[in-house]
Amino acid sequence: MSTRTLVSPATLARPRGRAVYWTVFTTVVVLFAIAFLFPVYWMVTGAMKSPDEVARTPPTIAPKEWHLSGYSDAWDLMQLPQHLWNTVVQAAGAWLFQLVFCTAAAYALSRLKPAFGKVILGGILATLMVPAQALVVPKYLTVADLPLIHTSLLNDPLAIWLLAVANAFNLYLLKRFFDQIPRDVLEAAEIDGAGKLRTLWSIVLPMSRPVLGVVSIFALVAVWQDFLWPLMVFSDTGKQPISVALVQLSQNIQLTVLIAAMVIASIPMVALFLVFQRHIIAGISAGSTKG
Repeated sequence: MSTRTLVSPATLARPRGRAVYWTVFTTVVVLFAIAFLFPVYWMVTGAMKSPDEVARTPPTIAPKEWHLSGYSDAWDLMQLPQHLWNTVVQAAGAWLFQLVFCTAAAYALSRLKPAFGKVILGGILATLMVPAQALVVPKYLTVADLPLIHTSLLNDPLAIWLLAVANAFNLYLLKRFFDQIPRDVLEAAEIDGAGKLRTLWSIVLPMSRPVLGVVSIFALVAVWQDFLWPLMVFSDTGKQPISVALVQLSQNIQLTVLIAAMVIASIPMVALFLVFQRHIIAGISAGSTKG
């Protein structure tokens, strides 16, 4: 069965048709690349300009004089090492908590079939319909005076870690993937004497590496770029993540230094995506197919 395409094979077989096709294709790819990469280029080179050149109208495409001092000043004046470390601690803890508890909950809902499992799943998914802003005040009151033990989690990474666990989207993503694991594989593990926990650890998790990679990226990026919740939780400037510190310390800071700080703050997430992009694409495609 032949597949219909925008350009017929007969047209592509002719030299003129191939030339037109590749010209249009190359032009479209270049335009999309410029649209996505030019803002990044503008930010990176903007930190290398002088303060007067950054504010100049019309702007210059490339710096007339290249100044690398903006990056070193941002590193020192805005205390980036400390705030980057705070962000790493908060993101790593949220990732670990979310991976452990969301995976356990998704496996239970998918394979253990608890009583009222569908009702519980429906309630979890219903939270996706609630605007995030509407939950800010209840969450703050909860961490300010934790129920039962009556302790405060303000200025504590646990305020980020524990709330990150309640991620209905990642839980549902994991459950859908677990639903697609062939039942024959799990039954073979049961015949060999593996219990539910051993099956999860030795069978399900190794098969779930693609979707676990996707969930990991979502968890890390969500904490790394979050601003409102860390701003409310961390009143101690020494414990604030990079997203909050960039705003709090931006007063009386040159624009070039602030741009350089934003470039440095974005490097870890960009590097993470570039390193694990194959796993991300594999996880997304694995979650969209059956079996």
